[in-house]
Amino acid sequence: MNPSLNRWPVFAIAALLVWLVWALQSILMPFLAGALLAYLCNPLVNRLMSSFKVKRPVAVTMVFSSLLISLSISLILLLPPLWRQFIYLESRLPSLLRWVNRQAIPWLEKTFHTDIDRLDMDLISTWLASYWQEAGTAAGNVLTRVAQSSMDILSLAGLLALIPVVMFYLLLDWDKLIQNIRELIPRQHEPVVGRIAAECDEVLAAFIRGQFIVMLLLGIVYAGGLQLIGLKLGIIIGLLAGLGSIIPYFGFIIGILSASVSVLFQFGFDVDHLLLVGLVFMIGQVLEGWVLQPYFIGDKIGLPPVTVIFAIMAGGQLFGLVGMLLALPVAAIIMVLLRHAHDSYRNSHFYQRTDRLDATDSSQDADS
Repeated sequence: MNPSLNRWPVFAIAALLVWLVWALQSILMPFLAGALLAYLCNPLVNRLMSSFKVKRPVAVTMVFSSLLISLSISLILLLPPLWRQFIYLESRLPSLLRWVNRQAIPWLEKTFHTDIDRLDMDLISTWLASYWQEAGTAAGNVLTRVAQSSMDILSLAGLLALIPVVMFYLLLDWDKLIQNIRELIPRQHEPVVGRIAAECDEVLAAFIRGQFIVMLLLGIVYAGGLQLIGLKLGIIIGLLAGLGSIIPYFGFIIGILSASVSVLFQFGFDVDHLLLVGLVFMIGQVLEGWVLQPYFIGDKIGLPPVTVIFAIMAGGQLFGLVGMLLALPVAAIIMVLLRHAHDSYRNSHFYQRTDRLDATDSSQDADS
């Protein structure tokens, strides 16, 4: 029998899954978000079970309660100052642009002996005014539409409420679910599929469980440090720098430049505050390189930054929010499959075959 004929069910199932994602994307978000949270929390549950010898329902309840309480406290503590900083940024943005024209650009011209065009304040002010007006109008239209349709409110609230419910029950039955999926794999292919699945899990663990935790902790370090030195936009800049650390050194560069500009605008050319900003980001870099990266990621090979950016953008373009949630797992699977395909090609007879060429060369030497 032709081996390719045995593969058509795999391609048919893959095509069916893609179609189902496209057709059901409006309701898949809470299930995918809940599955992602369950995947992130499953190692904690297993550790509690092995360390304290508790049953899985007890460990799941402990992890779920701790996560819910921590998230609630974080939102209560973070949202008010974050909102005040956004209001402050909006009110001070015109002054910041004038400061760039009157002080920053002249200093750059004097220091580096070059000419730099001034910012067109009228054009920027007009653009900002139109942007905020459009944003306000759009927000008003959305609120009006939502207020007019109580079903939309109930649907949105129901979808959001489903996330912790899905997470809890998936976490409760995670081991059984994985075992059931493993038992569905044909026995002759189970070792290979299991090895590939383990590699995919390792890649995802290195990025989702590792890199996301590193980003979160770096954001907390940066935001807390900048707030301690008195920077009024410390939380916004710190969190952005933490999120930007998904790309090596990108978050550090963006964060320290933004914080330095904020210091110059808030305190003037204050060397002490500039040094303190540098100290905060150097502490973050030391913690990332010597503590966070080795502990949470180790020597695992995660997803390359360019792959992450492309996968998220492509998933969002194809399937919206659902595609963005599916982007990283799919990218991890594709990367592992490509790695196996590359290894198979390098080990193949087609790639390593040299006998015919050697025979040809030998015959030519004999003839000569």
